[in-house]
Amino acid sequence: MITRKAKSEIIQLLEEFSAVGVLGPRQVGKTTLAEEIAASFTPEPIYLDLESPTDKAKLNESEAYFELHKGRLIILDEIQRVPELFQILRGVIDKQRRQGHKTGQFLILGSASLDLLKQSSESLAGRIAYKELSGLTVSEVNQADQDQLWLRGGFPDSFLARNDQASLRWRMNFIGTYLERDVPQFGPRIPSTSLRLLWTMLAHSQGGQVNIAQIGANLGVTAPTAKRYIELLEDLLLIRTLRPWAGNLGKRLVKSPKIYIRDSGLTHALLNLATLDDILGHPVVGASWESFVIENLLSCLPIGATPWFYRTSAGAEIDLVIEQSSGKRWAIEIKRSLAPTLSKGFHFGCEDIQATKSFIVYPGKDRFPAANNVTVLPIIDMMNELINM
Repeated sequence: MITRKAKSEIIQLLEEFSAVGVLGPRQVGKTTLAEEIAASFTPEPIYLDLESPTDKAKLNESEAYFELHKGRLIILDEIQRVPELFQILRGVIDKQRRQGHKTGQFLILGSASLDLLKQSSESLAGRIAYKELSGLTVSEVNQADQDQLWLRGGFPDSFLARNDQASLRWRMNFIGTYLERDVPQFGPRIPSTSLRLLWTMLAHSQGGQVNIAQIGANLGVTAPTAKRYIELLEDLLLIRTLRPWAGNLGKRLVKSPKIYIRDSGLTHALLNLATLDDILGHPVVGASWESFVIENLLSCLPIGATPWFYRTSAGAEIDLVIEQSSGKRWAIEIKRSLAPTLSKGFHFGCEDIQATKSFIVYPGKDRFPAANNVTVLPIIDMMNELINM
């Protein structure tokens, strides 16, 4: 289930840049997307899986290999396995540019964030554009399947499983594979039991402000080590850190970020919640829904928009603030209720940040006005508002 939008965006970038990097966690659909893009190119692109010893061996003399296939799109999958390629790609791209081949040379797929792939940003500056591929979003499924997407998460194999138990098994296996095979390739060896415990602790505190020192104590490690574990999960695009708004208002603003597991299905698997009823009866229900909505909204932010949350020690609070360089500042509250109400803290927060628009996102289907110029709307409507921000 790859959207036409993601496909068209990447094809457009290939028409403008020498290389395009598609980043996203494993199993999110990067390879499928690359195959669909390849089908639209002539001559037929070359696909190399850098986890395959056979494909990797083809690049023993990489410059000669790229020269041999000049003029064809080359797809390099799991690029983080061979980070030294970035420096070579720079020379190859510059040489081919001088020969008149300026765009659409390489499509690079990676299961890690830009922070982890620092070589690319340093070696290929001005030569590469990036597209982050999230899991399936509300805009890509039928509205009737929204709760199933929340329960199972956005990984296509999990969402499309034949039943909830099969989906849960897929996610449990995914978690185990990451812990035992994928995480150890990045940096020093981290005990899988410690990382699983950390992941589970983050699931229990989904969307909360995390005390790193307390997490370290619970794991039996120092705070700096716990911070490194969290940063690794963030680098692997498995968790997201949402920073607090830091405008100079003379207010006592909270400084700790909110941390949440990006895929709601993984949150539920870590908590062993197999069905929608399990979630609705669990204390995580509100935080899980809020994080699910935030991840959907952040998947469609316009260029130049920055997400924050807002909270003061006096009780003013906004779940999500979207700030656009044009001076727009939108306040978004997220409620898991068909009859949502707002606290005074939200209104105080809107006054503090001088919000230009205010919204409540809720699980219903209708859109209607609330008091104080607040608009109540479904997730999909909020996503469309952001696209056109």
